[in-house]
Amino acid sequence: MSHRKLMASLALTAVAAGALYSCKPKGAQAAVSGDAAEKAYVAPGKYDEFYNIVSGGFNGQLGIYGIPSGRLFRVVPVFSQSTESGYGFSEETKPMLNTSHGFVPWDDLHHLAISETNGEHDGRWVFVNGNNTPRIARIDLSTFRTAEIIEIPNSAGNHSSPFITENSEYVVAGTRFSVPLDDQNGDVPINTYKQNFRGTVSFIHPDPTTGNMSIAFQIKTPGVNFDLARAGKGKSHGWMFFSCYNTEKANTLLEVNASAKDKDFIMAVNWKKAEEYLKAGKGKKEAVKYAHNVYNESTHTATSTMMNEVTTLDPKECPDMLYFIPCPKSPHGCDTDPTGEYIVGSGKLAALIPVFSFTKIQQAIANKTYDGDYDGIPVIKYDAALYGEVQKPGLGPLHTEFDGKGNAYTSMFVSSEIVKWNIKDLKVLDRVPTYYSIGHLSIPGGPTAKPYGKYVIAYNKITKDRYLPTGPELTQSAQLYDISGDKMKLILDFPTNGEPHYAEAIPASMLMSKQRKIYKIEENMHPFVAKGEGQTKVVRNGNRVDVYMTAIRSHLTPDNIEGVKIGDEVFFHVTNLEQDWDVPHGFAVKGANNAEILIMPGETQTLAFKPDRVGIFPFYCTDFCSALHQEMQGYLRVSPAGSNVALLFSTGKNNGATANPADSSKAKTTKP
Repeated sequence: MSHRKLMASLALTAVAAGALYSCKPKGAQAAVSGDAAEKAYVAPGKYDEFYNIVSGGFNGQLGIYGIPSGRLFRVVPVFSQSTESGYGFSEETKPMLNTSHGFVPWDDLHHLAISETNGEHDGRWVFVNGNNTPRIARIDLSTFRTAEIIEIPNSAGNHSSPFITENSEYVVAGTRFSVPLDDQNGDVPINTYKQNFRGTVSFIHPDPTTGNMSIAFQIKTPGVNFDLARAGKGKSHGWMFFSCYNTEKANTLLEVNASAKDKDFIMAVNWKKAEEYLKAGKGKKEAVKYAHNVYNESTHTATSTMMNEVTTLDPKECPDMLYFIPCPKSPHGCDTDPTGEYIVGSGKLAALIPVFSFTKIQQAIANKTYDGDYDGIPVIKYDAALYGEVQKPGLGPLHTEFDGKGNAYTSMFVSSEIVKWNIKDLKVLDRVPTYYSIGHLSIPGGPTAKPYGKYVIAYNKITKDRYLPTGPELTQSAQLYDISGDKMKLILDFPTNGEPHYAEAIPASMLMSKQRKIYKIEENMHPFVAKGEGQTKVVRNGNRVDVYMTAIRSHLTPDNIEGVKIGDEVFFHVTNLEQDWDVPHGFAVKGANNAEILIMPGETQTLAFKPDRVGIFPFYCTDFCSALHQEMQGYLRVSPAGSNVALLFSTGKNNGATANPADSSKAKTTKP
């Protein structure tokens, strides 16, 4: 399509969107059903029915909400430092944010995937993507803490991830930006894109028992942009489907130049075939560099290991592994239904929704019903793969989820609505407005073989006139719809933390009973643990001072420390001796160029402090823990460099240092 035609098309789209928008209810009340409050109300002392795990977008975190109440329970730091928990600030968690580029304390978290067994959520882990500096993280759903992060080499932008296969064999990631691969000379003219830029899709294997991730293999692809993906399930198990755009291979002004063709592609990957090629020795070891960071629950400490090699497969040497299916137009979502038979492509500039049949795709491959090739990869004829098209669904289709009752729900960004349609006859059944410009949507279990078709949640991009204004930026938001009947009903708006992209929801009953309450103090293997107040001490080694400290309601041991000097670096290793649920202690020091640390019961965490001046530096517990929380404090005395003040520590005694002790040349300690 010419530039002129394209702009005309977009203009018509905008006009049509305006027409649809004008038909919406004038206010929230017109769209909310009379029993909405009752359906969303969770009485005090009662639990929500579902956990809703929501990406935080550019805040690099996950939000944990209850459904149907919309209450926010926790924000889980993943790729971003957290001043609330000390994640990324404590010495134990800093390695989690290490990359081949060094310490990167931020990323853009877009999508997530809950682990699956037999195509159903199993509630063990949730995997999330770092979009900017390509990474995949694993969060343990028994602790709601980040357990592992692995960087992805040969990738730039990591938007098309993570997507999980039906028995969690792989977490799959596709690169958004094609670039020269890591073992190639990247110092090339940008306008040589078509010659030098390539894409990859990565297959990351989580250990079935521990969840620990390793990159099993990568597949090299043509230099297109991968947007989203879904694994096959049921009859299509063993396949992955990726939406891709910029098949024009444009490198500038993509809003025009990557929209020139009427159809881009869905890329179908036969990963079972890829496994056969690996066993046959077709994989090649290539030199790369990427970080693999793992948090150890026994030592309460993360380690970062730099990896130097990855195995790649080249489709030119591995036929029958990749296929392209034409899909109009700049496809975004690429979703498989609960049976695995139907693959829904959502072209964000298309006026219809194509639904492809896995059975027909297999027939087309068997019969070689191709429409040529693209960079040597067979292109299946559109009609040969197509089951049918949803006509006039709305404008700007993005994402589709399923209710397990034969219905699909597609978000429409431009016309700002959710459209319900039947998978078999492709007829539109219902549509409801969203407020406004919906992106992703989520049905509990919606991407799996077992959806719980009671609610659909819309994650919106714009909230004008929906909440109290807060300056130039308004809150991000979600909306909850009851889909238990024939018609969708809006029952709740709730604000969200960060910009929500994708989310998944899982029955609360699957997670509540497996929550970790404490870390057993006798199992604490931290090298600086103090398992009781009798083990507390302060040790000098040159300019390094290690404080083995304990915290228990309502005091810190030691709480008087003297003999630290300018030029020293002090490491406060704080062990929380509590063995009771929900009794963390926090720790902070005046003037520390750091955040607080938050220590769970039985855990040890370390805050590093390098004093910049002589004086008294108070420290205290930051998390309200008892009626005497305010008394949970102490003092650190810092003396000039070269001072003769001896190293002393105590709690409940006044063993202060003498002004000029005779043995000042030796470190000296006293027991509390």
